[in-house]
Amino acid sequence: MEMNRAGSAPRMSDADVLIMGAGPAGLTAAYELSRNDVQSLVLEADSIVGGIARTANYKGYLFDMGGHRFFTKVTLVDQMWKEVLGDDFITRPRASRIYYRRKYFQYPLEPMNALFGLGIFEAIRCGLSYAKAQVFKSRPEEDFETWVSNRFGKRLFQIFFKTYTEKVWGMPCREIKAEWAAQRIKDLSLFTLVWNAIRPRTRQSREKVIKTLIHEFQYPRKGPGMMWERTRDIVEKRGSRVLMETPVGKIHWRPGAVEAVTAGGRRFNAKHFISSLPIRDLIKSLDPAPPPHILRAADDFHYRDFLTVALIVRGKNLFPDNWIYVHDPKVHVGRIQNYNNWSPEMVPDPETTCLGLEYFCSEGDQVWSMPDQALIDLGRRELAQLGIVGSAQVTDGTVVRVKKAYPVYDESYRHGLAAIREFLQSVPNLQLVGRNGMHRYNNQDHSMLTAVLAARNIIGANYDLWKINVDADYHESGAPITEGELRGLESTQPLTPSRVGTA
Repeated sequence: MEMNRAGSAPRMSDADVLIMGAGPAGLTAAYELSRNDVQSLVLEADSIVGGIARTANYKGYLFDMGGHRFFTKVTLVDQMWKEVLGDDFITRPRASRIYYRRKYFQYPLEPMNALFGLGIFEAIRCGLSYAKAQVFKSRPEEDFETWVSNRFGKRLFQIFFKTYTEKVWGMPCREIKAEWAAQRIKDLSLFTLVWNAIRPRTRQSREKVIKTLIHEFQYPRKGPGMMWERTRDIVEKRGSRVLMETPVGKIHWRPGAVEAVTAGGRRFNAKHFISSLPIRDLIKSLDPAPPPHILRAADDFHYRDFLTVALIVRGKNLFPDNWIYVHDPKVHVGRIQNYNNWSPEMVPDPETTCLGLEYFCSEGDQVWSMPDQALIDLGRRELAQLGIVGSAQVTDGTVVRVKKAYPVYDESYRHGLAAIREFLQSVPNLQLVGRNGMHRYNNQDHSMLTAVLAARNIIGANYDLWKINVDADYHESGAPITEGELRGLESTQPLTPSRVGTA
């Protein structure tokens, strides 16, 4: 019998609720259930909780996989962060810049900074391009390039959006659906940027802040994994179990219900199931195999991976930013994190700096397959090429690869999503939550919200998780969702999801 993390033998009885995945969504569901005296069993394939929001540790240097700003307009999510972290939840200044043509530009963009950085003639070209876009908008507005160009002009799109976006997603901007832009930078335009740069500085309410433009955020003292390690500890103290290094092998089901999960060579029966697994993995784990069209749908889901090359550098105060976006097609690196500026406690030696160079790639491609030392050497060369740090200042490094970091919104995912939502109607005791669980490129707070509502459905509520549209409704510019609003939503939600494309 396996021992749990605390060292005592877990009971091998059936669970009321089985949760697949110990990332933000899975652990939030377990936390919400435990608040209501419902115990759960959480299965995690990795040896570390937190998923992409974990904190990696290399010789005492802590680093954040992707950079996780803790900022939300969802009241209950904010409350949970504070309940779990207490005084370990610190406020940090947000600073980020764009690197372009060996110059740095403030991000969010500041007109005067951009004017002097680009030069007067390029700035005039950008202004004329913007004016043209306002008069002659491109239609149809179906792709990322058109969506952004209509709001910023073609020249600013090419300077400040094109290169970085194509590095992240590995495809031309013309092939990226406009809906992704609408979700990630809703209500942000050149006018918004100019207004935020010149308006009188007053304290804004949380409701009116555009998330892309915030100037400070909260953060755990020792990185985002601190939040999820502590959440794990809390739910275990309340009687739930979190089993690490227990990958899901098979999900046993019949028409009408999921019955059990085989993981780590053991079978776990349960009444209710919550999954934050990537949908592609979920479908392929079903036993018996689902109908052929559902099985084929697994191939409709695609992902973008990335890796972080963490380099230890002699010197401090190298630059003031939390991260720098690298808009230079001559280097492979897409973004550079400065972990000292996320939290000073993430770096054990104050005379050194830990930089995280993020390379966006796909599992199995040339960058992903490079040996660790070759990647460390590449990172050292590119830091010198960008003029940030000399090669001799880099004293050590490590590499962390993250699979399925970004669900891709391509031509096929809608078909796959429609198929899986149809399948879910036949197994109502299975709910999908989180970024990969719902194949939704969202932030941590949206993943947590779907998990809270999934837990409440088990307790007796009736939320349609697919209609909790944080991105479009209030993720960027709307009002926070309150407990009262959630109670109001509860009475209006249908029992099962509707098909994609219906009203």
